[in-house]
Amino acid sequence: MFKKFVHHLRKKLLLVLFIGFVLGLLVTIYSNKALEYTSTNESCEVCHVHPHVFDSWKLSTHYDNPAGFRVGCVDCHLPPKGQGYLKEKMIAAARDVYGLVFKDSADFNWEQKSTLEYAKHHVFKESCLHCHQNLFPLTLSKEGQDAHLYYSQNEEELRCINCHLNVGHFDPNAIHAANVDFGMGSDENLEVFTEPAAVSAHESFTETIPNTTISFNMKAIPGGSFKIGSPADEQMRDADEGPQKEVKISPFFMAEIEVTWKEYLAFYEKTAAEGRSTDTEGARTEDDVDAISGPTPPYGQPDQNWGMGVRPAITMSFHAAETYCKWLSKVTGKTYRLPTEAEWEYAARAGSETPYFFEGQPKDFGEKGFIGSLFGKESDIINQYVIYEKNGMGRTQEPDMVEANPFGLKNMLGNALEYCSDWYAEDAFTQLADGAVDPKGPATGEEHVVKGGSFRSPAGDVRSAWRDYTRTVDWLRTDPQMPKSIWWLSDCNYIGFRVICEFDENTGKIN
Repeated sequence: MFKKFVHHLRKKLLLVLFIGFVLGLLVTIYSNKALEYTSTNESCEVCHVHPHVFDSWKLSTHYDNPAGFRVGCVDCHLPPKGQGYLKEKMIAAARDVYGLVFKDSADFNWEQKSTLEYAKHHVFKESCLHCHQNLFPLTLSKEGQDAHLYYSQNEEELRCINCHLNVGHFDPNAIHAANVDFGMGSDENLEVFTEPAAVSAHESFTETIPNTTISFNMKAIPGGSFKIGSPADEQMRDADEGPQKEVKISPFFMAEIEVTWKEYLAFYEKTAAEGRSTDTEGARTEDDVDAISGPTPPYGQPDQNWGMGVRPAITMSFHAAETYCKWLSKVTGKTYRLPTEAEWEYAARAGSETPYFFEGQPKDFGEKGFIGSLFGKESDIINQYVIYEKNGMGRTQEPDMVEANPFGLKNMLGNALEYCSDWYAEDAFTQLADGAVDPKGPATGEEHVVKGGSFRSPAGDVRSAWRDYTRTVDWLRTDPQMPKSIWWLSDCNYIGFRVICEFDENTGKIN
């Protein structure tokens, strides 16, 4: 009897195991089929409502190329199988379904989502290298060999899309080569100025650049004393902003807005390789103002295709900004230069001692919880004066989008980061003497001070006292040229500069 029971139990157990095996096999087969199906381009298209994602893919070399190999969505946007494929697929699926069900695609800033900052979260370097295993094929150009050699020496810091961002989704405006035609257009049917502005007193004036159609406003900034840096209890304060010191600033003039593309391209057209004045033997004439050696053609499109005109000129190096000031000084006869950190902060504060020159604290304009959203200060006031991460839409904006500070200056906070002439030191204010007159910062250093924050900065980084420094190596990391450009930045699309003019004998000051 017991043996019959054991035998019967064994048969049931075998049946259960067999059924389990069959079910497991079916689950595996159909799970794999489901996995394969949801990895097709057609499946991706169900959730992705990007207006041109598939059209731009079909125009790219990933769709149509000499090898005849067609790259699908998951080949780039998921890692290779065995390298976190399933995990990333689940994350991507949950994100995409949530976006489809709960968000309105009409509100998406698609252009911003196509930038490197966003793409690096959705394109895997492992996937690039899975297909492109030989980085030095026989057909690779000398420039490509140099760029790929640099990549192989800096693999930890670089991604393939740093240089090849548009390879999977074709962008007709993207230039992946030396842009020899950049900045060579001219304004027609506009007045060409023959003389710079005449200045006889410390009053605001409009500068006119001789032999160009360009003019810009300079604001007279009165001299005075102020406390540089921030108090120890200021919200979102960084350690290098103190201790505060009282300093005295002499009167000067400062540009109403950041140097625009119109202004910078006037310099570029006159001094770049294609536009320099030469003598009969082809050498630059040293007695000509245009003999100043200007920028070489950029690699790609420095304005990021956001537009030029009166938008701030961006992506130029500190060297380029200084050279522009030297050229502007020479063609106008005045003394133009970059502001010192003390001059910059004095002008940005415009008499205020609070985090901003307008009412409000950094936390008022930062991310709010439920309670903060009910009782916190609205962002209307900061939006009135500052282009930052919440209203910048991922790019620089024209200056008329904001109002001026009490000194008549626009975009001192936000829009584009601005160079100062000072060398950066974390303890610069510790070294600074109380009561100093027109301080110029440390005597030596490796990087320069930058101020003001940009269109991508949080509220805490557009305070008047906020300070940071240039990052020469990082900002040129993906420049494919060898040697790297001394004029253009490949990895910083959020920095520009503003000029000041000294109130001296060149400008009209009577001593």
